[in-house]
Amino acid sequence: MSITVSDSFGRNVFNEATMRECLPKNVFRSLKKTLDGAQPLDPVTADVIANAMKDWAIAKGATHYCHWFQPMTGLTAEKHDAFISPTPDGRTIMEFSGKELIKGEPDASSFPSGGLRATFEARGYTAWDCTSPVFVKENGKNITLYIPSAFCSYTGDALDKKTPLLRSMDALNKQAVRVLRALGNTSSSRVTATMGPEQEYFLIDQEFYRKRLDLVLAGRTLFGAKPPRGQELEDHYFGSLHERVANFMNEVNNELWKLGVTAKTQHNEVAPAQYELAPVFSTVNVAADHNQVTMDTLQKVALHHGFVCLLHEKPFAGVNGSGKHNNWSMVTDDGINLLDPGDTPHDNMVFLVMLCAVVKAVDKNAMLLRASVANAGNEHRLGANEAPPAIVSVFLGDQLTDIFEQLAKGPAKSSKVGGQLKLGVSTLPPLPKDCTDRNRTSPFAFTGNKFEFRMVGSTQSVSGPSFVLNTIVADALCDIADELEKARDVKATAQNILQDIAVKHARILFNGDNYTAEWVAEAERRGLSNIRSTVESLKGIPSKENLALFSKHGVLSGQELKARTEILLEVYSRQINIEAQTMLSIAKRQILPASCEYSARLAAAVAAVSGVGGNAETQSKMLARVCELVTTLENGIGKLEEATAKAAATTGCEAHAESYAHDVLPAMGVVRAAADELEALVDAKLWPLPIYAEMLFLR
Repeated sequence: MSITVSDSFGRNVFNEATMRECLPKNVFRSLKKTLDGAQPLDPVTADVIANAMKDWAIAKGATHYCHWFQPMTGLTAEKHDAFISPTPDGRTIMEFSGKELIKGEPDASSFPSGGLRATFEARGYTAWDCTSPVFVKENGKNITLYIPSAFCSYTGDALDKKTPLLRSMDALNKQAVRVLRALGNTSSSRVTATMGPEQEYFLIDQEFYRKRLDLVLAGRTLFGAKPPRGQELEDHYFGSLHERVANFMNEVNNELWKLGVTAKTQHNEVAPAQYELAPVFSTVNVAADHNQVTMDTLQKVALHHGFVCLLHEKPFAGVNGSGKHNNWSMVTDDGINLLDPGDTPHDNMVFLVMLCAVVKAVDKNAMLLRASVANAGNEHRLGANEAPPAIVSVFLGDQLTDIFEQLAKGPAKSSKVGGQLKLGVSTLPPLPKDCTDRNRTSPFAFTGNKFEFRMVGSTQSVSGPSFVLNTIVADALCDIADELEKARDVKATAQNILQDIAVKHARILFNGDNYTAEWVAEAERRGLSNIRSTVESLKGIPSKENLALFSKHGVLSGQELKARTEILLEVYSRQINIEAQTMLSIAKRQILPASCEYSARLAAAVAAVSGVGGNAETQSKMLARVCELVTTLENGIGKLEEATAKAAATTGCEAHAESYAHDVLPAMGVVRAAADELEALVDAKLWPLPIYAEMLFLR
């Protein structure tokens, strides 16, 4: 008998339903209080939970456990330990204690620390994040119990992406509850940020991937001429699924469902060979963990079907890049979505306060929000015509923009309504019409009961952008709570706050086409920043304002923030260096030899045709152009080698990154331009790399 989705879903997760079955009632109640933030986990309870987890995991075939964490590499890390424990008589028993559950001790010396730790100082700690469910992961015959964890140094500094995310969730909860209490809500005791991160990706055949050193080492194509056909027919988007792709998606879904990941939506994306997967909302830290599981599953399952999954933001030049749209909202413990407008949003005070707090937060901290999505891959994507520009703006839509404009003049008195759509076909029913259209070009768009942060890159951990978003909104709510708590007339004070925000922060609102040159000029007139450079964006992170912001809410200390900046700059430099060295290798060992061989064949053809009195004008022109491009390529290789040597010799993380941005990247562009033109001329049988048309269209 086949297993249904409902039977399969979460079967490898030690979730609440499983805990209720496996744990004594008093232990389960105690753990629930810990999960709700009411009390810390005591050692006795931890021992009982650990033993139950171990028995459950072993019953599923697990032999090991690991603390699974998110170091500053942006990936995940794990160290596996067996459950076995030796006995005096030479046998073993399977043991797992509460101490082992709560704390792990991986070597921290080789993870990025940004100067927080010296390389010789190895001790680091992992701490169980009990708010994210433990799960069993099957990797072939190896079955392991995974324990989502935070990661810190011996000195207590956060060395990961989860710790500041959890801290930011606490900060947001604290300030949001303050506002709710001031506005008269006495029933909600906790506010949690929720997230539903969409994931875009490409699939190409393994045979092509193995022949492209750039894809293997850099994750993107460093060479590739524009194919005769790209995405201009707009026929791939939401098109019917290729059978191989459908089979791949089916296995991905089933693997994710077993792990409790609510994979819901799947479809063809805009570019050929590009696809998207989207989950249902969950709390932001669980969503971050689930997205890491999703990326890992996509890449693993792709291999089962003869594909390779590319997660890079821009694996192919000239076609749609890949992002990760983070759908963010705030929900109370008694089920209230604080960003749900309701039927009459103009008189929904809680919604209006929360909405205006987000608008204020984004406007006040636009540069920080931009920096949270800055990396080498996203630099190729942001501002292209498939992603938002590097200008941060907020889309509210017709209804909420109208209310916002009313607030600038005083209390809002009305809300636009949607009505019905009649399609003029008797057999089609009238459709309820939303109050506003959507805007796919906006970097930060309100989409009904949430905000969609569209700037996040497809390779990124959502933890970074999420803890920034949580923190800046917490700060805006803190300002509002400070005023409301000392107000004699709360309603009048709230109206004044809304009016002040509507007047001061209207500049961040934009409902039009973010792709146009007119918007770039208008944004500049409004005083909005347009930071295209990753390095420029990252350099601004440790400003006095940002140091004060994160310190105030206990999310990051000054040294933790500075360390993160250094790590991000170092990662950028290393990524560009890998790309440059890979480009040099391909250019010198593959493209240049193939081009020289073709020029030799052309020269032989010219000599042969001329020797018999024929007209070799065409062959001579071809030879001249190929030789000219070979010379340009060879000169470009030399300039790139000089640029990489200069960058490598530069000291200081900022100067180092700037040299790669300003010296190496332009030199790479020259090499690519010459090579891509050669691709269009050299005999296809001689060209050493799979071309775009093959990778994007052949299945």
